[in-house]
Amino acid sequence: MNMPLNTTADTSCPTTQARYNMIEQQIRTWNVVASAVLETLDQVHREDFVPQAYQAMAFVDMEIPLQGEPQAALRSGQCMLKPNVEARMLQDLQLTKDDRVLEIGAGSGYMAALMAHQAAQVVSLELDPQLALMARENLERAGITNASVRPADGALDPIPDGPFDAIVLSGSVAEVPARLLSQLSDGGRLLAITGQEPVMRATMVRRKGDRFEVSYPWDVNAARLQHFEEPSAFQF
Repeated sequence: MNMPLNTTADTSCPTTQARYNMIEQQIRTWNVVASAVLETLDQVHREDFVPQAYQAMAFVDMEIPLQGEPQAALRSGQCMLKPNVEARMLQDLQLTKDDRVLEIGAGSGYMAALMAHQAAQVVSLELDPQLALMARENLERAGITNASVRPADGALDPIPDGPFDAIVLSGSVAEVPARLLSQLSDGGRLLAITGQEPVMRATMVRRKGDRFEVSYPWDVNAARLQHFEEPSAFQF
């Protein structure tokens, strides 16, 4: 059995085996093959960022509610994205050790932890104060010092400390918010999941001077981030 690259974990441990299965059976099959990403997924323990009530589902291909009634949490975007979605986003961002990253929607802090392993600094904004506290405590327990979580509304509040080399929205929006594009440095990239159910797609925007190049590398549905503008439902 081939373990992920540079892995020395003891597969006799059920948790380690479950993490390995997640990487091999869910994530690799989603065209996530970058060795740095696979190693990060092995090193950052997802189960440490999952609420206790959902520990048995830490490596399952599902969105995990983070607080309150499960369906309400999913509707309000208070959840962890599926593992393969998080991994694919991490791979597509192509972070470097010099990058400063902005995340909209900290959730449990897991995506911030993944990005912190590959970037210089991560600033994560979280609308819900309780989730902001959860994410901050999870990052502290994991010993991650280059990621900060700030209680703020990424849709409405001023964006601190820009510009950024990479921006990621950890949830879906109707369309890429123009206010976030202004926070990209030259050569920077923004990754969001855009559209309406049942058809959403990953949207990558790269800034080149005053131009923005857009691509749509893969399709996926994800829980909605709150307070971003939605298209009018009015019809003639």
